[in-house]
Amino acid sequence: MASHATGDGGIPPRDAAKRGLTRIMTLGGAYGTRNYTVKDLLDQKGQKVLVETATFSPEEAAAAEKAGIDTMKVRFDPSHPDLAVAIRKAAPNTFMAFSVPLVAAASEVDAVRLAYDAMALGADAIMCQWSPRFVSAAAEGGVPVQGHAGLVPRKSTWTGGLKAVGKTLEEAMWVYREIKALEDAGAYAVEVEVIPEKLLAEISKRTTLLTSSIGAGSGGDIQFLFAEDILGNNPPPYPRHSKQYRQLYKMKQEMQAERVAGFREFIDDVQQGRFPGPTHVVDAPDDLIETFTHTVDRGE
Repeated sequence: MASHATGDGGIPPRDAAKRGLTRIMTLGGAYGTRNYTVKDLLDQKGQKVLVETATFSPEEAAAAEKAGIDTMKVRFDPSHPDLAVAIRKAAPNTFMAFSVPLVAAASEVDAVRLAYDAMALGADAIMCQWSPRFVSAAAEGGVPVQGHAGLVPRKSTWTGGLKAVGKTLEEAMWVYREIKALEDAGAYAVEVEVIPEKLLAEISKRTTLLTSSIGAGSGGDIQFLFAEDILGNNPPPYPRHSKQYRQLYKMKQEMQAERVAGFREFIDDVQQGRFPGPTHVVDAPDDLIETFTHTVDRGE
């Protein structure tokens, strides 16, 4: 039985609490340690604002855990799960929800199967854009589910495109009802995207769900931002609600320019006879070449 925390398959160390961790067993049956359980997270509602990111590489996940991120989300592709597994292993102690594809489940049975597949690989929860009916099926199966409300990009045709939602009473009530429906379905949390800040604050007071805000201000229980935005992995333009704390894309551009320059210098050195030089070659003993050519030319 593999352990995602220790890697040795054994029961987690009993001193985990001294390191601020809780000993757990995943729904998939693996021992581990985590910074939070679902109960811990729910107990934080209204007490403190948690910090969440979505990482796209093991390097990002390891850095986020070392920095002290509270929770993470990871894209889960059931046909190619290796990346999600690698990210899970890179941040073994952080509460992690696997984001499952919307169109991979066409029934309640599909939803439960997909959720179980994610949990079997070490997820602590799943994040989805499913209807309350599918959420309910997974939740009844014991899977912690985070839903999605407000601007749901993949469903944005119903809300007028990729823009803010909830700026009219009709839209605000719709967002509220969507969240309450997820609550009734058994979800533990909901990602709320691009709605007015004050609206989220009021909704958050009226739901037991943990509200994860992205582009919805500081009125939620969790502040969420993608790692690629935090780190500036990509060039502008950026989402209005994001902030870049680093500009890694510039470093990537500089590295690529250095690669090009290195290759050009190599080509030029070869063409100008500067490479290889005396320090790059193997010298033959003084009489070897003379003896070699004499032997070859005589046909011996």
